[in-house]
Amino acid sequence: MSDPFTAGSVIVITGIMGAGKSTVAQLLAERLRNSVHVRGDLFRRMIVRGRAEMVPSADAEALAQLRLRYHLATIVADGYAAAGFTAIYQDIILGDDLAQVVDRITTPQLFVVMLAPRADVAADRAESRDKASGYGDWTAEALDTMLRDTPRLGLWLDTSNQAADQTVEEIIRRADEALVRSI
Repeated sequence: MSDPFTAGSVIVITGIMGAGKSTVAQLLAERLRNSVHVRGDLFRRMIVRGRAEMVPSADAEALAQLRLRYHLATIVADGYAAAGFTAIYQDIILGDDLAQVVDRITTPQLFVVMLAPRADVAADRAESRDKASGYGDWTAEALDTMLRDTPRLGLWLDTSNQAADQTVEEIIRRADEALVRSI
């Protein structure tokens, strides 16, 4: 299958915990020529002391750190795209934050993919992986409600019955539906 993503573009892959973002982003990056996988959570984990975790009752500091994380990740994605790479930026970006992140990315060609499996499927996937699920105070249902309230941008995929490689194939096949900006 050919690569429908122009070199120098940014692809945002988002969804709730357990949706498959990391796996899908990595597999997609491995399929594309000159690609980079920008992991948004890396910017959260870089804070050694003073990190304020995102919890359902997040305070102003936690929200400021979340916005900083988004800001830094978009700068990195734009930088790689400007250097001719297809930058795949993967993170949990829900609600109005998605439109703000899209607006912050300056790369002319931008794609957005929302992985939206059923909440029970995402919870099962999160619990079955080697790393801690990360849900903490969150529930899959609460995050799913936030996801369903997110403005529809780009390609939304119910991946409940898909393996990660099938999701990648669908993203490639339906890239035109994921395109949110092409200047």
